[in-house]
Amino acid sequence: MNYPVIDPVALDFGFIKIHWYGLMYLFGFLFGYWLALHRIAAGRFPITKDQMSNFLSWIAIGVIVGGRTGYMVFYQTERLMHDPLSIFYVWEGGMAFHGGLLGVIGLTWFYANKVGVKPLVLGDALAPMIPIGLGLGRLGNFIGAELWGRPTDLPWGMAFPSAGPELRHPSQLYELLLEGLILFILVWWFSAKSRQPGRVTGLFLVGYGVSRFMVEFVREPDGHLGFVWLDWMTMGQLLTVPMMLVGLWLLLRRKEFLGESLS
Repeated sequence: MNYPVIDPVALDFGFIKIHWYGLMYLFGFLFGYWLALHRIAAGRFPITKDQMSNFLSWIAIGVIVGGRTGYMVFYQTERLMHDPLSIFYVWEGGMAFHGGLLGVIGLTWFYANKVGVKPLVLGDALAPMIPIGLGLGRLGNFIGAELWGRPTDLPWGMAFPSAGPELRHPSQLYELLLEGLILFILVWWFSAKSRQPGRVTGLFLVGYGVSRFMVEFVREPDGHLGFVWLDWMTMGQLLTVPMMLVGLWLLLRRKEFLGESLS
């Protein structure tokens, strides 16, 4: 298949360029906010409309600060040690989902306590919205012809402009399907009924972890890292392991094993 070359710059005003990747983040926030308002109107969200509007800015900060910090810590450790200020060079690009997730978790816990809501309850309400941003982010990666897959001889292999003439897995589209569409449908359906606090979050963590772990087998490892463990495991796979373990624990735990302050 031919790679559909798309200009990664969506809007060029001369003094500033807006990339599709950035717009995908914006669309993800807006769509997630719209769905949250839908559940608030149905009485199935633990905070009010005004609180959700305020919380949205907290989520954005968590994604950006956590994503950038996670990228530098997990993927650019050596550079960060030699140039600590590089963590602020956001114009160079570089975001890590696992760091963004940790940022969102931290601020969700803080905000939940601020408004008098149990953190796991607010986390469960937020979890179904996250796959939307994930899927749109992967679409942004595809438009930007970045984070491509490993070489393949399958009929849908694509030659990405900056990856040479080899046909490669369009792994961004695999992630769009698994981490975005399928995970959204699964978590949205699961959250439609009342669940023990933490279980919706647990399903999201397991679902994302399994999806990411699988796709990493056909996604090109980061060139400067390669395989980080056992000569086959990538950094993305390594980081999903604790996610899946925590997710399984949240799904399978008995209520009495966790203090009421967390549930």
